[in-house]
Amino acid sequence: MSKLQIYGSITALITPFKNGEIDAKAFQDFVAWQIKEGTHGLVPCGTTGESPTLSDSENEQVTRLCVEVAKGKVPVIAGCGANNTAHAIHLTRAAEKAGADAALHVTPYYNKPTQEGLYQHYKAIHDSTGLPVIIYNIPGRSVVNMTPETMARLAEMPRIIGVKDATGDLSRPVKTRKLCGKDFIQLSGNDETAIAFLAQGGAGCISVVSNVAPSLCAKMQEAWRNGDIATAQKINDQIAPLIEALFVETSPAPVKFAASLLGKCRNELRLPLVPVTRATEKIVREAMSGALLDVPLHGEAA
Repeated sequence: MSKLQIYGSITALITPFKNGEIDAKAFQDFVAWQIKEGTHGLVPCGTTGESPTLSDSENEQVTRLCVEVAKGKVPVIAGCGANNTAHAIHLTRAAEKAGADAALHVTPYYNKPTQEGLYQHYKAIHDSTGLPVIIYNIPGRSVVNMTPETMARLAEMPRIIGVKDATGDLSRPVKTRKLCGKDFIQLSGNDETAIAFLAQGGAGCISVVSNVAPSLCAKMQEAWRNGDIATAQKINDQIAPLIEALFVETSPAPVKFAASLLGKCRNELRLPLVPVTRATEKIVREAMSGALLDVPLHGEAA
């Protein structure tokens, strides 16, 4: 998969469940809808897909299901992150076998590795597998923050191709580009700063809100790429209240409820996550109605 093909609105996919099991049909229907709506890339088995609760076989299954529908139309970037390097390598090899185009690897959580530990973790993954690797830097959840300097060391490796930056620090893209080069793919990990990240030189956004507003998110990214800044800003203003609503409680609980309103999945999560409260349901429902305008909303999907 060419680096230039990883850009725009990339959906961090939810994983639909039915009675505790993966709902394969709902998931593949959801992936097909995402592609039809213009989404530029797909991330199965990310944390939005509740990856910490998926078994290894389920992880491979979800990636395979996604690849079967994508059929090369858009890149599939499989979530393979773990805080155990050997396990991360195992998940990456499984994703490669399932047909993924690249792997997304979160910085190891809880362990709190040093910068050298981070470097060695990603180097081991790179050297042991064949997939291109995108670093997922999210200190708010993993507690560790990879520095641009460490990222630059990793960027020297041929298959470490970019970063999902969820630091919220909009000075980072400029520093990273200077150190890693203009071909290093920088993707925002925060919907609320998607346009600002583009303005700083980013290539796109791995998005939560695009689960329920894929067409709007794709059009916003395309408008920016085409130089139509006014349209990009208009769409951003339209979806801003929805973005806020989808993070009132721990993600992906709000977005899964939102997807259930569209009939795309059940409002079912795996512990330790639980469905949102009634108060949050009201907030999400109102934000969906405001942002999606003519899209009919239903009750929770049966």
